Amino acid sequence: MKLYLSSFRLGDHPERLVALLPPAARVAVICNSIDTEDSAVRREKVTDEITWLTELGLNPHELDLRSCTGGALKAQLPECDGVWVRGGNAFVLRAALAVSGADKLLPELIRSEEIVYAGYSAGACVLAPSLRGLELCDDPKAVDGEVSWEGLGVLDHAIVPHLDSPGHPETDLVAEVADLYDRTGVRYLGMRDGQALVIDGDHRELV
Repeated sequence: MKLYLSSFRLGDHPERLVALLPPAARVAVICNSIDTEDSAVRREKVTDEITWLTELGLNPHELDLRSCTGGALKAQLPECDGVWVRGGNAFVLRAALAVSGADKLLPELIRSEEIVYAGYSAGACVLAPSLRGLELCDDPKAVDGEVSWEGLGVLDHAIVPHLDSPGHPETDLVAEVADLYDRTGVRYLGMRDGQALVIDGDHRELV
């Protein structure tokens, strides 16, 4: 697997993301974690993500899971070198992955190393075996339809971003998530903003 999972945005070492990808890599930007936000605000945030990735020398484009499902998704995703999955509400993102079928396709592409998976916050959290506990910081009721509590299971542990990050508004809430996991024996990796988990085959490093 080739993963770059950041606590917040690109993190302090975006060159490690670039190193996982070929030159001028085609990157699908998935921002469905913010689907419940005002459409104008959403567009602005999508533009920001694309701008940051472009500045790294990548070739990003938005892949909106609401309008790309089934056969179209199977045709588009394998054409990409990587995906960048934005933070936001993990339950809203998980629902979009399920409706589009990306929750079945992405793990296959990740494990076969046909695609590099990268992202931050909710984009990292959905790779865990379960989303239980994240309701302490993300509202499951924001989902229009059935809430899925299962993660994609790409990782064998949970991710808790924004820990000990005073500049982030959710740092106190995610501390409650970490405390819950400590009390209930859930394995997790806690990250402060700036940090990222880099996995390249058998090599695993927190940077």
